[in-house]
Amino acid sequence: MTDAVTIAGMQEQIPFDPYDYDFHENPYPLYARLRSEAPVYYNSAQDFWALSRHEDVARGFRDNVRLSNSWGVSLDPTSYTPHAEKSMSFLAMDDPRHMRLRKLVSKGFTPRRVSELGPRISELTAAHWARCLEMGEFDFVDDFAGLLPMDVVSELLGVGQSDRAHLRKQSDLLIHREEGVTDVPEAAIYAYLELHGFYSALLADRRKNLGDDLVSALIGAEMRDDEGELTALTDDEIIGFMMLMVVAGNETTTKLLANAVYWGSKNPAERAKVLADPSLEMAVQWVEETLRYDTSSQMLLRRVVQDVDFGGHTIPEGHRVLLLAGSANRDEEVFGPDADQFILGRDSARSIMSFGVGTHFCLGAHLARLEANLGLEHIAQTVAGYEIDESGVERVHSVSVRGFAHLPMTVTVR
Repeated sequence: MTDAVTIAGMQEQIPFDPYDYDFHENPYPLYARLRSEAPVYYNSAQDFWALSRHEDVARGFRDNVRLSNSWGVSLDPTSYTPHAEKSMSFLAMDDPRHMRLRKLVSKGFTPRRVSELGPRISELTAAHWARCLEMGEFDFVDDFAGLLPMDVVSELLGVGQSDRAHLRKQSDLLIHREEGVTDVPEAAIYAYLELHGFYSALLADRRKNLGDDLVSALIGAEMRDDEGELTALTDDEIIGFMMLMVVAGNETTTKLLANAVYWGSKNPAERAKVLADPSLEMAVQWVEETLRYDTSSQMLLRRVVQDVDFGGHTIPEGHRVLLLAGSANRDEEVFGPDADQFILGRDSARSIMSFGVGTHFCLGAHLARLEANLGLEHIAQTVAGYEIDESGVERVHSVSVRGFAHLPMTVTVR
C-alpha cells in the first residue's frame, strides 16, 4: 500500500517540477536525489508519479498492460488526451492498434530504406559542414545540427528544400516552453495546425502523384487483419506518422548532435580520443556515450490503467507516471560509480533507456544513430579542434526534450 505520509514527505523534501528552468539547466543532481531518497516519487500539485531508477524505468517501459500510452507521452495537460494519436501516431496507442499501425508503417519505413540513406546522409553532412568550415565561427545548431535531421526527414517524406526552414521553425515551436508555462502554449497550437495542414496537403498531392518516397510507400502499405481482410493506412494515420517524424525524427536528433559536441568540449580528454582516431568506430562511441550521459529524450509519460506496485508503493489506476530515462541512464547500480562521468567506450548500448525498451522501442532509433554516427565522424575527420562560446549558449526549454537552441562555436580545420 502507498504510505501517504511518506509520499507527502517526499514532495516537501525534494521539490521536482519538470517545467522549471533551473531543472532544465542540470537535472542530474535532482535525479540522483530521487534515485537515492525517493525512487518512487509523487507530485500532488501537478498530479504525477516519477520513477527514477533504471530497474523501475525499464520495467515501466516493458509494462504495456498496466501502463498505457493511449493518452500520449507528454505531461502537458492539453496533450494528455484520448486524441493524442493525432500528433503522436502509434506512440500514443496501445496494442493491438499500436502493433497494427507500427507494422503497416514498418512496411514503408524499412531497415533497408534507412540503411540506403547512408550515402545521402554523408552528402548532406559534407555540404552543411563545408559551409560551417568556411565560416570558421558559426552556430552549431542553426548551421548544422538543425539542418541535417530536417533534410533527412524531409527527403524521406519528399518535402522540397524551400519548405524545410519553415517546418523546422514549427517543429521547434511545438516543444518550446516559456518559463512558468505548464501547458501547450498558443504558439505550439498554431505550429501544430500549420504542420498538420502542410502534411495533409502533401498527402493529398502524393495520392495523385505517387513516387518513390516514404509517403508513397505508406499509401501503398497493406496487411491482412485477423479476419484475413486487407487493411491499409488511413489519411489520419499517415498524417499522424508524419507529425511524429518531424518531431521525433528531427528534434531529438538535432539535440543529440549538439549534446555530443557540447560534452566533447567539456571533456577534452575524451574529445581528443576521437580527434586522434576520427573513425566511424570512435564516432559510434561518442554517440553512444552522449545517448547515455545526456539523452535528448529525458522523460516519457504513461497512464495507469490498472493499479501497479513499484518500490513498495501502489500507484492507483487513473494516475500518471513519468519514466525518467535521463535518470535511469545515470544509475550507478547499472553504469558503475563513474556513471556521472562522460567516458567513451562504455558497453552501454543495450542498457540505455534513451530509445525506450519493449513494444514501444523507438522505430527511428537506427536512423537517429546513423545520422549522428556519420555526422560526428565527418566532423572529427575535418577539424583539429573546436571551442564552444559559452556566453552564447542557450538551452531549449521543454518538459521532455533536452538540448540546445543555440551553440556558437569556432573550429580549427585540419
